[in-house]
Amino acid sequence: MDLGLKGKKAIVTGGTRGIGRAIAETLAAEGADVAICARNADQVNEAVAALSKKGVKALGGTADIADGAGLKKWIADTAKTLGGLDIIIANASALQNGNDEKSWRACFEIDVLGAVNAFEAALPFLTEAAKKSGDASATFISSISAAESDGANSYGALKAAQIHHAKGLARQHAGAHVRVNTISPGTVYFKGGVWDMIEQHMPDTFKQAMERNPTGRMATPQDIANATVFLASPASSFTTGTNLVVDGAISRRVNF
Repeated sequence: MDLGLKGKKAIVTGGTRGIGRAIAETLAAEGADVAICARNADQVNEAVAALSKKGVKALGGTADIADGAGLKKWIADTAKTLGGLDIIIANASALQNGNDEKSWRACFEIDVLGAVNAFEAALPFLTEAAKKSGDASATFISSISAAESDGANSYGALKAAQIHHAKGLARQHAGAHVRVNTISPGTVYFKGGVWDMIEQHMPDTFKQAMERNPTGRMATPQDIANATVFLASPASSFTTGTNLVVDGAISRRVNF
């Protein structure tokens, strides 16, 4: 299937490793020009060099997602440098599961306000792109933790806020053909990631998590990237306001 991404312009926040990196690489492999941001300049430079080898325009910059003004400026400047913007993926996360004030603030500033500010900065460019081609999209990377809970925690509650906000944006901007969706991954394993750390330092917890996965494995970043890129692409032009669960059936809820 042709996803219609050749020549499109995309931004991925938190795009140097894990899910974000896989999304950026998949977009580039489909022919889209891609810009990424993260806090570590060396990782950004390495990722941009790798993306450039795919024959597309690749840009990168350092950005603190919690700095709303700085993030907005980076997105606006980058969209202009790219020559427009068709797709934005808000992937960056604080990954804080605590119930303390520090965790709540981190998740609010990065997961929620990061998505809010990214969309606000991207909207004029997305609207213009949609006028020209009939489709533009924003996708927030949420989590099945939004609807699964064993106790109070900041991560799940504020991932749920992302989904709610995306639905409202989808309704608000549907007439302009700017789509807004969320992806909710289950457990995702990659070297240097959360579950890799848990496997090394909390093997019993890791074993229990693996036993909960009906497929017998955790997702790879590529599993999540495949779903995200499809949902963000013009091939999904009539899909907006949805929350796509990509969890290997680990969650028990019925999605309707």
